[in-house]
Amino acid sequence: MKNLMNRFAKCESGATAIEYGLIAALIGVSIITVVTAAGTEIQGVFTDIKNGLAARPAVAAPA
Repeated sequence: MKNLMNRFAKCESGATAIEYGLIAALIGVSIITVVTAAGTEIQGVFTDIKNGLAARPAVAAPA
């Protein structure tokens, strides 16, 4: 029984899996943050384009 407990205490495979899980979660949160920020910036660009086009006078088609 003592041998089993010593092997369990020295086993690092579970710790490695937890570390990989934490790294994956951190990468996921980072991606979500970047995509959200980029989406906000892109929305602003398209809003500026829409407002710029709306402010232009209408041009008649050539006859």
